[in-house]
Amino acid sequence: MSRVARPQGTITRGTTHPNRLRRVDRWVAHAAAPALRDAPDPVVVDLGYGAAAWTPRDLRDRLRPVRADVEVVGIEIDPVRVDAAAPYADATLSFRRGGFEVPLDGRSPVVVRAFNVLRQYDEHAVRDAWATMAARLAPGGLLVEGTCDELGRHAWWVAVEAGHDAPRSLTLSTRLAGLRAPGDLAERLPKALIHRNVPGEPVHDYLRALDRAWAAAAPHASFGARQRWIAAVRSVRESGVPVVDGPSRWRLGEVTVAWSAVTPAGHPATRSPDR
Repeated sequence: MSRVARPQGTITRGTTHPNRLRRVDRWVAHAAAPALRDAPDPVVVDLGYGAAAWTPRDLRDRLRPVRADVEVVGIEIDPVRVDAAAPYADATLSFRRGGFEVPLDGRSPVVVRAFNVLRQYDEHAVRDAWATMAARLAPGGLLVEGTCDELGRHAWWVAVEAGHDAPRSLTLSTRLAGLRAPGDLAERLPKALIHRNVPGEPVHDYLRALDRAWAAAAPHASFGARQRWIAAVRSVRESGVPVVDGPSRWRLGEVTVAWSAVTPAGHPATRSPDR
């Protein structure tokens, strides 16, 4: 009898809510659409979905307009959580025990979404976790790893391409109503950056640039927070920050920059192929 390998990782707190990951789901449906439409096996993973089955279900429903036969697999280390989710399984939604090794019986996912998982780890463990998960992706696939607040109003995430161990981009997505300053959202930065928001680090410079642009765009507030945000992000891009998306995404309270804009000091600025 073969021995089942122990899942890679540790059990998270499991906190979850319906629609908590709506912002990243919306981005995944946009960013991964070409790969998902062309995939011979349209399987997507929600890794570390937590104590209830809501987020895998929500992800499946938001990806269906892109690929009607998409299949979402929720993966959790805690067997109790897998058993609890089992009644919600069907032909398009399933649950299994596992961790960063992403066990799919030889299948390669188009997307792995791992949200609010790495916050409990040491910073030095993040890159290996990225590499392990990205190595499981189908060609052209995407790992999306990040964090959000309890209600999903504010979120950050990185996108790592198949076979790489460093991201291609960092995205901020926020509820613009009531936003005082973008820098206030630093407490939700992904683990790779959360401790780097200090003078001398690129992510600190980026947040300060966003804060200055947001303050300078205050006159646009009379037209609404959305117009103020668009003006602020456009100003940041014109200042030389490598913003890689455009107004159609900014209108949603998003901004995506190349990873080179925020690469932590002492880290390679380029994405390295999996070794």
